[in-house]
This record gives sequence, structure tokens and C-alpha cells, in this order.
Amino acid sequence: MTLHPDRFFPADRDTRGIARSLYAHVKDLPIVSPHGHTNPAWFAENAPFPDPAQLLIVPDHYILRMLISQGIRLEDMGVAPNDGSAYETDGRAIWRRFAENFQLFRATPSRMWLEHTLVSLFGVAERLTAATADGIYDRIAEHLQSPDYRPRTLYERFNIEVIATTEGALDPLTHHASIKSSGWKGRVVTAYRPDDIVNPSVAGFAERIANLGELTGENTRTWDGYLAAHRARRAHFIAHGATSSDHGHPSARTADLPRAEAMALYAKVLSGAATPEEQDLFRGQMLTEMARMSLDDGLVLQIHPGSFRNHSPALFNRFGSDKGTDIPVRTDYVHMLKPLLDAVGMERDLTIVLFTLDETSYTRELAPLAGVYPALRLGPPWWFHDSPEGMLRFRRAATETAGFYNTVGFNDDTRAFPSIPARHDMARRIDCAYLAELVATHRLSEEEAAEVAEDLTYRLVKKAYKL
Repeated sequence: MTLHPDRFFPADRDTRGIARSLYAHVKDLPIVSPHGHTNPAWFAENAPFPDPAQLLIVPDHYILRMLISQGIRLEDMGVAPNDGSAYETDGRAIWRRFAENFQLFRATPSRMWLEHTLVSLFGVAERLTAATADGIYDRIAEHLQSPDYRPRTLYERFNIEVIATTEGALDPLTHHASIKSSGWKGRVVTAYRPDDIVNPSVAGFAERIANLGELTGENTRTWDGYLAAHRARRAHFIAHGATSSDHGHPSARTADLPRAEAMALYAKVLSGAATPEEQDLFRGQMLTEMARMSLDDGLVLQIHPGSFRNHSPALFNRFGSDKGTDIPVRTDYVHMLKPLLDAVGMERDLTIVLFTLDETSYTRELAPLAGVYPALRLGPPWWFHDSPEGMLRFRRAATETAGFYNTVGFNDDTRAFPSIPARHDMARRIDCAYLAELVATHRLSEEEAAEVAEDLTYRLVKKAYKL
């Protein structure tokens, strides 16, 4: 198992040479990770990571969904059922089962990320198979006991300049406070994720709103008090390093209701009497409210719409969320974002980063929207499209209309800390491959392409996320 130096570069020899040259400009630049889901406790406590299976296999929904598709039970892969029934707890057994099925991941990003991690981080040279599983497991387990593989040391080894985690609005942020007071020089910031207090379709909404009121001292039974409580929590997150908020909504719907209608709608969703349509309208109203708050406090607004979460009720009821059964849906941005854009789209001091799971919208909607509204920027390919082909499709679909400078570089959006260097390296190589094509077809000079490569890798993300 090796990492070919020309992986992801064009097959044409001359273009591949250009890509190599461009990549040399960016391969060693620091990693800026402005949005992700790593656990801040790792950096606060700096404890050893668990066994190889718990670190690399069990939490990875990309891996789980492929195994599910082949009839492999989640219990056998170390995932605990909600009902307390038996499941595999032996990390070695889980690792062996994964190794026996590693061929399922051929040509997928999951395999590319994992092989990069195994080779570059753990020095594994042999291919992962049933025959080599135990030896590789032992090698990784031994490394994980070393101080050189603690979270803070890996942060530094990975050449990370800053990494953002994502916490719910009610999170006390104690781990971030601990990191800040520890004297460690690593920069770990939070991001404000208020989904649990803006989505009335999820059970316990009224109770969480009451908790929000207790936490902030605001009267969240009223519309004005509810908005004031959001502002207070946002200020608390900003004090712990936040430069962005994040919103994972079912659709890109926004609304801008008159004040009286917004007050009445809030009262209805709080009472539990709102219809599904009214609940969706409320979520849309809150996106516009969050955008207005961003104008005041400067947080970058990220919108991650278009996922049918927990598509399988059987798996959701048995194992809970984030087990691989979220599915992309068709998303309308032109009409759904119009109320928000009518309100704030021309604001030059606002940054709204749009993501999509619906690739067909890039040329038809997203690139044209970002190509005209000063507030809009295009996020990188996300989730199902965080892949070599997905990244290339994105550049080819969006660049001619939105250019490079209405995008925000790359973010890894991952819970899998060891894979972060692999993900960023893949993005850098794909961008250099695309830029090499532009140079080879005389649409950019090589000097311009080198500058763009550095912008896409480092400068754009720092500027967009105020890092």
C-alpha cells in the first residue's frame, strides 16, 4: 500500500507536470479547518485515542452506510442499539470484519482517506486484508499509546493553524474554556449551531426553549425574548472564538414575515399546535433572522440544506442519528432564498456560505446567485460530493459563472480527526489538477494558476471565515 506522488493528477503527461508544479506551491501550507465536527474534549483533555476500531471505523458514517448496503449489521461493527441489546465491543473483531470487507470501498473517498491515514500517520505498508488485519491493528494500537499520537501533538504534526468545532446553542462550551485556559498554543474555535432551538418539528422543542430562557435570563416565551436569547448565546460563542454559525435545514427555504405574523407564528410553534408547513415556515424565518444578527455581530452564516435525515426509520429507531442513512434531496435555491436575499443579499458586510447536496443546482442556481449577490459565497463540495470527481465537477460547473473568488476554499466538515490531512491534501491536488487544465489550454498563465492555488488552499478560507 503506497501513496502515488501523482495521485489525482491528470493522465496527460504535460498537464500532469503542470499540476505537480502547482501542487509544490501549496502542499506544505498550513491547514485551516473552518467548519467541522471534531470533539473539543480531545483537545481539552489531550487523552489517548481509543482502539483503532473506535477511532477509525465505528464513528464513520461513510463506512457504516457502505457496510449496511452489503447486509452487514451495525451491531457487528460496534454500534450500540438504543434498546441496550448486545453488540460487538471487541475492537479487534470489528477491525477484522472491516478488513474482510475492505474491497467494498474500492475507488471511494473513504478508501483514499483511510489509506492516506494508514500510510502517512501509522507507517502501514501492507494492504489491509483479512490476513494483515491483526498486524495492522497492533501497529496502530501501539502508536495510539504513544505521547506522539495525542490530539494536541497530532494537531501540530498535521500543521493545523486553526480548527473549528460545532456546538449546539445550549452547549456550555466548557471544553473550549479549558483549551483557552490551558496555555496550549493550538487554536480551536467553536461555531454556533442553533438547529435544536429553531426546529420545532423535533421532540422536546418547548423544553429546550425553556432551557434557553434559563440559560440567558431572557423571557423566551415571547418572540422578542427568544431573539434576544439567541443574541446572548451568539455573543457567548463569539467570546469562545466563534466566527461562524451553522444551519442544517431540510431545505433552503427562507421567509421575512411582518413582525406581527412572526410573533403569532412563534407562539403557535411554541404551543406545539403548528402544522408541518408552519414549522417549515418558522425555520425559514429564523434563517433570515440569523442573517440579520450576523450583520450585527459579524458571524459568517453557513447554510447546509437538502438532506433527508434518517431516511430509514428502522435504523433510526434502533441506533439513532448519524448512522449513514441521510440521503440528498432536490433543492430549490432561487425561489427559497429570495426572501432572505431581498432583505440582506446586497449587504457587503455579510457573508453567507451556501452548501448543496444537489449538484444540478451549481450551474443553474448557485453559481449565478453567488456571481451577483455580494453576501453570497459558495461552499466547497460537501458530504456525498467531497470526492475527487465531485470536486472537479464543482470547479467545472461553478467557475465560469462565479469565478474563484466567490468561493471559500476547502473545509473538511469531518468528525474523523486523523483523516483531516488526507482530505485537505486531496482537495489541494484536485484544485491543482483543474488549474493545470486551464494552463494547458491557455486560459490561465502558470503564474496566475500558482496564485489561485494558494488562494484556494489558504487565503480565501481565512478571509471568508475571518480567521
